[in-house]
Amino acid sequence: MKREILIDPVTRIEGHAKITIYLDDAGEVNDAHFHVTELRGFEKFCEGRTLWEMPALTARICGICPVSHILASAKTGDAILAVRIPKAAELLRRLMNTAQFVQSHALSFFYLSAPDFLLGWDSDPAQRNVIGLIGANPSLARKGIRLRSFGQQIIERLGGKKIHPAWAVPGGVNSSLSKEDVDFIKANLPEALDTIRGTLDLFKSSFADEQTRGMLSDFPSLFMGLVSPDGTWEHYEGNIRIVDSQGSIVVDQFDPAHYPEIVQEASEGWSYLKFPHYAPLGYPEGMYRVGPLGRVNVCDRFGTPLADAELEEFRAGSQERSGRVFDYHYTRLIEILASLERMERLINDERIRSPRIRAEAGINELEGVGIHEAPRGTLFHHYKVDSDGVIQWVNLIVSTGQNNLAMNRSIKEIAQQHIHGGKFDEGILNRIEGGIRAFDPCLSCSVHAVGQMPLLVELQTPDGETVGRLIRD
Repeated sequence: MKREILIDPVTRIEGHAKITIYLDDAGEVNDAHFHVTELRGFEKFCEGRTLWEMPALTARICGICPVSHILASAKTGDAILAVRIPKAAELLRRLMNTAQFVQSHALSFFYLSAPDFLLGWDSDPAQRNVIGLIGANPSLARKGIRLRSFGQQIIERLGGKKIHPAWAVPGGVNSSLSKEDVDFIKANLPEALDTIRGTLDLFKSSFADEQTRGMLSDFPSLFMGLVSPDGTWEHYEGNIRIVDSQGSIVVDQFDPAHYPEIVQEASEGWSYLKFPHYAPLGYPEGMYRVGPLGRVNVCDRFGTPLADAELEEFRAGSQERSGRVFDYHYTRLIEILASLERMERLINDERIRSPRIRAEAGINELEGVGIHEAPRGTLFHHYKVDSDGVIQWVNLIVSTGQNNLAMNRSIKEIAQQHIHGGKFDEGILNRIEGGIRAFDPCLSCSVHAVGQMPLLVELQTPDGETVGRLIRD
């Protein structure tokens, strides 16, 4: 057996990680760990800064997810100011979040995951990337690139730039939506809708069969997300709902401000990524999942006609909630469609053009929680301040962390399916990566990484001897 295999190109996930697969005496997989080994620091160095700096500061956690942190931080600021922001500000924040869903989900699907579907899990890794996809299916690749660009351009028009826009602030937002911006969105929405509907049709016809949907592991868990009071899919406001794998409601309409009563964090010595779990069940039995699959599993409806039709088809033939990891890709596409439909409603709401976009107030509470749905899942910002608004304490619970237990479960099951007698190859590495990739993890958000680390897969015998390594530099 080769002890080390170098694989190129770089891993198609947003960040760097290490996977260790543990073998028993017969060379069968006994366990697997998804390690994140970088330093966690953002929560500490935010201390001593002011509340007003926090949206722009926490946005720097990540260049892919800045909008998610800006909005969660601004909502935390709203709670500390104890204000109800103007309706126009809420609608504008919602609009930016739908644009973030479109650009982030498009990045995950077209750039990071579609090469596996269209080029093959065992295809040449030098070609198994977005460049290879452009060569193999230029029309689809071009449409995916334009779809992501559409979301980014809306973010830029609202916030002044595509990455780290200094726009949402405690009490509202800094700028309004112009008529030119509305015209731009209206002019480009039809193409975006055509792209996602065509992609859904392609996905369902080629990759949504039962065998493919189960290939990246399938296991029961709890699922969490925000819903409106009537159970409709929500991405900005709403309360927490948790369902089990049968679709039965475990927690409903739970006030996010009291999240510590139901969400706790555990830690392990082999990873800096924490392990959030449902507190009443404890650790690790309280595993739950968030993100596209979590939101689709907890909601009763999308509340928009095209997405509702897709939801009905997704759930056809089963009253249970999907536990298939591969269905993260399926539900990600449905959420792009829902976001575009919501976007269309928002720009046709006359209230969004109101010049009243910010509520002015001072520090009225010394603690606040801001929660909304980032593309990757439910995002919590929790701050404590002094009477001058200086940050005393910060807790961030991000989507990738909440999926940590499930990601570890997924790679273990995939490894058990494909590794026997201690034998493995590059294609197996890619399938294991695929289990992680389906969750679309953002490791800089989850651990606030410094430095770099390749993806490293190690196989170890029961006595701790490393018998094989797969490395992506």
